[in-house]
Amino acid sequence: MPPPREDEQPVVVIVGRPNVGKSTLFNAILGERRSITGDEPGITRDRIHGHAVHRRRPFELIDTGGIVPADQQLIPAQILKQARVALERAARIIFLIDGRTEITGSDRDLAILLRKLGKPVIVAVNKIDVPKREVLTAEFHSLGFDSVIPVSAEHRLGLHELLDAATEGFPAAVEEDEDAEKAKPPVRVSIIGRPNVGKSTLLNAMVGRERAIVSPVAGTTRDSVDETVSFNGREYTFVDTAGIRRKGKTHEMAEKLSVVMARKHIRICHVALLVIDATEGPVGSDATIGGYAHEEGRAVIIVVNKWDLIPAGKRKEMEHAVRDQFKFLEWAPIMFTSAQQARGVERIFKLIESGWESFNKRVPTGELNRFAESLDFGIHRRIFYITQASIRPPSFVLFMDRYEPLHFSTERYVQNQLRKSFGFEGTPIELKVKGRRASKKHA
Repeated sequence: MPPPREDEQPVVVIVGRPNVGKSTLFNAILGERRSITGDEPGITRDRIHGHAVHRRRPFELIDTGGIVPADQQLIPAQILKQARVALERAARIIFLIDGRTEITGSDRDLAILLRKLGKPVIVAVNKIDVPKREVLTAEFHSLGFDSVIPVSAEHRLGLHELLDAATEGFPAAVEEDEDAEKAKPPVRVSIIGRPNVGKSTLLNAMVGRERAIVSPVAGTTRDSVDETVSFNGREYTFVDTAGIRRKGKTHEMAEKLSVVMARKHIRICHVALLVIDATEGPVGSDATIGGYAHEEGRAVIIVVNKWDLIPAGKRKEMEHAVRDQFKFLEWAPIMFTSAQQARGVERIFKLIESGWESFNKRVPTGELNRFAESLDFGIHRRIFYITQASIRPPSFVLFMDRYEPLHFSTERYVQNQLRKSFGFEGTPIELKVKGRRASKKHA
């Protein structure tokens, strides 16, 4: 393929008829890389822009509206207008087609239009989610384009191969952008817990005198407080949330709003520090708050605060009590600290870093398939292969002989084996089952 024109940033445009998965592919590509600067709506709802980097090659990605023939015109006027704006800027075009259907007249008409543009076109045959479907892609060479790549936008299969082709010859980031890409991305940390367990004291300890506060933003006593600090080359934005009470115990509107905001900050954080009071021990409301973080799929560190007030020799007893109360967070590390005395602050940063890395960890498909061969489901289930669908949190798709949700014990077995093989300390792991056929229970 010839190299793209020398714009500030090369443009890749996704086109195709409606309902072939363009938006899913667009979101999958943007979610595939860490160095995304964001996605925002274009001039109209029919054109969406985003920015991504693949193999240090930055590019702009554009998702166009569905292109279909009309009675007297190849493309309806409004969609044609918006599509042409994008196609005129395109360095590469991804022509997305539904691989589960035959080539349609609309596909052929669109192929004619794209060939007239004289620009590099990659045919991405979507919804190829099992290996045996890859043979179906051969017929799509009849559209007249050399590059035909099978993908599954939903399961993020084939995206690296597609992006390799789409960005071939694109210029690498300039030196300053390379440094930016190598720079550690910032981590957002929410400090959560019941009132008066020491959250604000912990925040003060984390942003102590020896650390440079970059951008303090403080609100009223019931608002969340943000502090951004730099530690070992990475920025951490800490959010000290208002103490969360159970809904039935929040009578004032302002307090109810603070609970809503606290839950919102859990939703948008990367790592949650769940603070409990060592003098009271873990209680039911602690588990409720931990459940909020678990439901949102956040990485979690359990911080047992006020440990300086506990007699020596009680650590094992407290650890058992915490594990008993937080059975659903068995993967979360426990940290014993005294925020008042700023004990263990450096170790908390290390645990946050570890949780962040696990939260973003991606395992190559080849390693996962070798891992799948080691799993023993007995004679009742058969697994063909595993792929990682996403990160934050790590999510995996298990392709099995039939669709049937995994039993709780089997799900825990797979999660534990993943942790044993690949780590994932401090982050939840999500599993989804795909099957060749439905089970009798779900047919």
